Amino acid sequence: MHENLSETMSQDRIKATYLVETAYDLEQAAQIMAGEQSCGTFLRTPGESDSLRANHLATVDHLQKVANVAAPSLPGARSKSNGPIQQAYVTLSWPLANVGINLSSLVSTIAGNLFELAPFSGIKLLDFEVPDNYISKYPGPAFGVAGTRRLVDVYNRPIIGTIIKPSVGLTPQQSAMQTKQLVTAGLDFIKDDELQADSPHSPFEARVSQTMQVLQDYADATGRKPMYAFNISGDMDDMMGRHDFLIAQGATCLMVNLNWVGISAVVQLSRHTAIPIHGHRCGWGMFNRAPVLGMAFSAYQKIWRLAGVDHIHTNGIRNKFCEDDASVIASIKACQSDFIGQKSPMAVLSSGQWAGQAADTFSAIGNTDLMYLCGGGIVAHPAGMTAGVKSIQQAWQAATDQVPLSTYSQNHIELRQAMEFFGKLEM
Repeated sequence: MHENLSETMSQDRIKATYLVETAYDLEQAAQIMAGEQSCGTFLRTPGESDSLRANHLATVDHLQKVANVAAPSLPGARSKSNGPIQQAYVTLSWPLANVGINLSSLVSTIAGNLFELAPFSGIKLLDFEVPDNYISKYPGPAFGVAGTRRLVDVYNRPIIGTIIKPSVGLTPQQSAMQTKQLVTAGLDFIKDDELQADSPHSPFEARVSQTMQVLQDYADATGRKPMYAFNISGDMDDMMGRHDFLIAQGATCLMVNLNWVGISAVVQLSRHTAIPIHGHRCGWGMFNRAPVLGMAFSAYQKIWRLAGVDHIHTNGIRNKFCEDDASVIASIKACQSDFIGQKSPMAVLSSGQWAGQAADTFSAIGNTDLMYLCGGGIVAHPAGMTAGVKSIQQAWQAATDQVPLSTYSQNHIELRQAMEFFGKLEM
C-alpha cells in the first residue's frame, strides 16, 4: 500500500485558487506565495537544494490580472514598488508529497501564513482541488442528502424545519414542550440554537431526555419520527460522551459548531458517529465578509465535506444577514457539486426564511435537496405554528408545480395569510 501511495503522490497535485491584491509585480508576488507555502522563506536556506526545490516547491499554475484599485483594501501591506495596486487570480499547486492525505496539513498549506504576507493588501482562498485518493481516508458525508431523507422519510420536497427559540433561557421541560408543539404542527426537523449546548439552565442530558420522549411518543402515535439536531459542541471527550448519550436515547442527528470545535474534532466525530452531523457555521462572516480576505464558501464547504459533515448552513435568499442572493445560490450549488466522488452534504437554508422565498429558491437551484429552516416564518405566522408549517409546505408545492404563489394562495389560506403578513415585512 505504501509503494502505491508513494507512486500516486509523485504524480498528483493539490491546487488552490486565490484572489490577491498587491503593489508588487504580480509574477513576483505569486512566487512569494508559492515559496511561503512550501519549501521557501524570505531567503534561501542552506538545506534548500535544487533537488529539494524541484520536488517540493509550489508552482504558479495560473496568473490573471483582474483590476487596479485606488487604495489598499487592508492595512499593513508593504511594497518597495511605486507601481499600481493590482488584484489578480492566482492558482498554486503543490506535490501531494508535501502534505500527504492529511486534512489539517492540507488546510495549513492552502490557507496558512500567506494571509499575513506583507506584500499583499488582500488574499482570499476561492477554491481548491485534491487528488481523488483523498477519499480513501476522508470518505465524506456518511448520510448526506439521501441518508437524511431516509431517516426523516421526506422526499420530493425540502426538509422543513425550525430552531428552538428563544435561543437560550428555556428549561429542558420548556424546550420539550415547544418541540411537542412543533412536531404536532407537522415539522420534519428541529435543531438547538448554536448558542445552546450544555448550560447550567438547560443541562444537555436533561434536555435530550425530555425532548426525545416527546419525539418517541410522536413516533409511536404516527409511525414517523422527526429529526432533532442536538448541539453537542464542547471538548472532545464531552462531545463523544454526548454522542453516545444521543444514540442511547434514540436520537437521529447531532449538531456541532464547526469553526469552534475544529477540523480534527469533526473528523474524529465523523468516524465515531452513527447519526448525521449537522454543521453550523457560526462565525462564518469572519472568513468571507471581507471581499479580499479569508475564503469563499466553495472552498469552505469542501473542507467540511472532507471532515464528514452531512448538513451545512448556507443562508437562504433574501436573508437577514449581509450575504446577497447570488452568493447564497452559489453556496447551495457548491454543496451539490461533485467532489472526489463524495456524497453531497445537504445545504441548510435559514436566516429570515418564510414561504415567500420558496419559488425563487426553487427557480434558482432547480431541485429540492435542501433543508429549509424557518424560525419566525413558522412560529410567528399570524394563525399559529401549525399554519406556519402548512404555509411553507404549500409554498414549496406551488414552486415545484410551477404555479405562482399568488395563484396557489387563493385556495390555501395559510399561504395567503403568510404572504399578507410576512410580505409587508420583506418590502
